Amino acid sequence: MDLAERITGNFRDSANLKLSAVQELAGPIANGVERMVSCLRDDGKILSCGNGGSAADAQHFSSELLNRFEAERPGLAAVALTTDTSTLTSIANDYDYEQVFARQVRALGHPGDVLLAISTSGNSRNVLAAVQAAHEAQMAVVALTGRGGGALLNELARDDIHICVPSTVTARIQEVHLLVLHCLCDGIDCLLLGVR
Repeated sequence: MDLAERITGNFRDSANLKLSAVQELAGPIANGVERMVSCLRDDGKILSCGNGGSAADAQHFSSELLNRFEAERPGLAAVALTTDTSTLTSIANDYDYEQVFARQVRALGHPGDVLLAISTSGNSRNVLAAVQAAHEAQMAVVALTGRGGGALLNELARDDIHICVPSTVTARIQEVHLLVLHCLCDGIDCLLLGVR
């Protein structure tokens, strides 16, 4: 096996997907930026959730807003629902793992807030439950998925924003998700600060 050639193939596949997906994703990403900026301007907050690599992405996004992305600015209101192990384990133990994000959304979410729901497959039951809870709280949802959106596609409201990576390969979807998150952060800074 030629590992260097395999690595080259991974780089090529990742780059090709990003380039081929830009036309499809640019509009929904821009809509997501505008929805998030509107929320933040109205003193709302962005809650984010996901499992595994998507949990890491939720935390990454939240940290870029709370601290800074590339430009100096005040911190922006964002909470990753994936970080508090005491909360996660108590909800999973007392109720069900499916409720670990939804119960937090019900406690922390307010009308006008945004939920960033990340699921590579679109089938994560706890993310689906979080979306339902967000709708109950009159929150907007920005969904970041792949594989056609999975079951999450049917949970989205008409005004929700769906950013769906056109791939079925988990690693490639996650690589594009990271780029999407950076585009969201860059767009937020651009609209809030006039960053060029």
